[in-house]
Amino acid sequence: MKEPRIKKWWLIRLALTIVGKKGLKEMRKASKDGKKASDEILRHILTLSKDTIYGKEHHFEEILAAATSEELFRLYQKYVPMNDYENLRPYIERHKNGEANILFPGKPKMYGTTSGTTKEPKWIPVTEEYYKEVYKKMNQMWFYTLIMNKPKAFYGPTVIIVGKAIEGAAPDGTVFGSVSGVMARDIPNFMKAVYTAPGDVSHITDYKARYYAIMRMSIERNCTLVITANPSTLVEMQTNANEFFDDYCDDIEHGTLSKKFPISDEIRAAFQEYLKPNPKRAAQLRELKKKYGTVLPKHYWPDMQIVNTWFCGNTKIYYEKIKDSFPPKCLYHEFSYLSTEVKAGLVLKSGSQDTILFAHKNYFEFIHESDIENPNPKIYQVHEVKKGERYCMLVTTSAGLYRYNMNDLLEITGHINQFPYLKFIQKINGTISLTGEKLHERQFIEAVHEVEKKTGKSAPFFVGFADLEKSNYKFYYEFANQNTTAAEAEEFTAQVDKVMQEYNPEYREKRASNRVKAPDTALLGPESFERFKATCIDRGYRDGQFKLNLLMQDEKRHAMFKELVK
Repeated sequence: MKEPRIKKWWLIRLALTIVGKKGLKEMRKASKDGKKASDEILRHILTLSKDTIYGKEHHFEEILAAATSEELFRLYQKYVPMNDYENLRPYIERHKNGEANILFPGKPKMYGTTSGTTKEPKWIPVTEEYYKEVYKKMNQMWFYTLIMNKPKAFYGPTVIIVGKAIEGAAPDGTVFGSVSGVMARDIPNFMKAVYTAPGDVSHITDYKARYYAIMRMSIERNCTLVITANPSTLVEMQTNANEFFDDYCDDIEHGTLSKKFPISDEIRAAFQEYLKPNPKRAAQLRELKKKYGTVLPKHYWPDMQIVNTWFCGNTKIYYEKIKDSFPPKCLYHEFSYLSTEVKAGLVLKSGSQDTILFAHKNYFEFIHESDIENPNPKIYQVHEVKKGERYCMLVTTSAGLYRYNMNDLLEITGHINQFPYLKFIQKINGTISLTGEKLHERQFIEAVHEVEKKTGKSAPFFVGFADLEKSNYKFYYEFANQNTTAAEAEEFTAQVDKVMQEYNPEYREKRASNRVKAPDTALLGPESFERFKATCIDRGYRDGQFKLNLLMQDEKRHAMFKELVK
């Protein structure tokens, strides 16, 4: 495959630098007065929607009459309740069924869909304004942050893995799908030269076939940037490479896409302009296999500059699996704190997990972690949160979310003037209680790591489930040493149980009274997480949105893990 002319890389770098610098300059200027920035964005959002059904029901006009910032914030908290998705679902359903001016003026551009707390998914509206003013502008700055850290990040092909742009439509015809997929689809044509494969790759329904197509196209080229939200995807890519390396070489040599995989004729046709015989590259790859045996990204992508993915919170366990697979000079750049509901800010420095909030693009409120259970908690503004403290965040956007509880525990790690840096710690609903013990996912994870150090037994993957019927927890381990016996695993669990009792007095009390019984143990075979994820994707989860808490009360997922036991 012929590389685009080098001047195109310069063009991309120049264009992104110009718009990126402008956006960051605007953010830094706004950050000098956090209260003013919050006042202005809240007034802007409320003004846009004051004549909507929700705006009228919640007195937006009266709130906007406030003479001072303090009065504005007070009235907003008075008239607009803290919301979760279920509070807003009736309004969103009206939009989905064709009504306009319900949560925001007009109708949405699209919906981003994601899993919710009930069996029904969440349909998050994306308005034209939010798409242009938040997603589009912040994405331009996001790309610039990559250039800031590695000036040659866009000097070669990019492996970008996003969800399907359009997956279907609401009853009124408004499309739903992956916002990241739409953004990837809509980038300027001059930037599309960096993509290793057409966007049609996201439409391949078979899980293994999709990864084969992604890697077959990407491994042919000396890529310099990988963008994928979830590091477990990188594990999948490498697993696929190990399994089908010889097939890649044959395909690359002959300019084909293997017929072994169920890929529709329509999608294959979209790949044709990308497929040219490349015997030279095929020979290089075969030589790498002769030399190294197991060929890793650092071998076939020696000029890789940045891997842009999550490695905060629970995703760190998967990051650990791939961190040594890429070239030593390659930087890992945190994907930033974002979700389908809100694009909250950006990570500016590679190696950091700290997202700077763009508080001039969204309105943010905070509840201190000590007050989360309080039905009437004290609310903090952007300029009031303190470094080292942890909070739950409420967001208000121009896309119809008002005082929306993200249900995330976030730690403030610093500031740019009066805009805070934060990092994701965990979902607040990562706390499980069978009978009031309030066992935290973080406590379970740290207990396993402590026992790993004590015993020398490595568990690259583990997961725990609450079993309501048995009034206990069941812990599943994939040990690095697959010869670990059931008795050794049970002893490992006994030590984990002991450490968790040290961490959590209420858990200790419930165990002592036998209200929570001793945990059970199960051994998992190799690549258990990968096999579990593959099953989930086959059942409709999107790669970028795939999330797995490591301590859960989820009967459906528990049943799936029971099938993976050795």
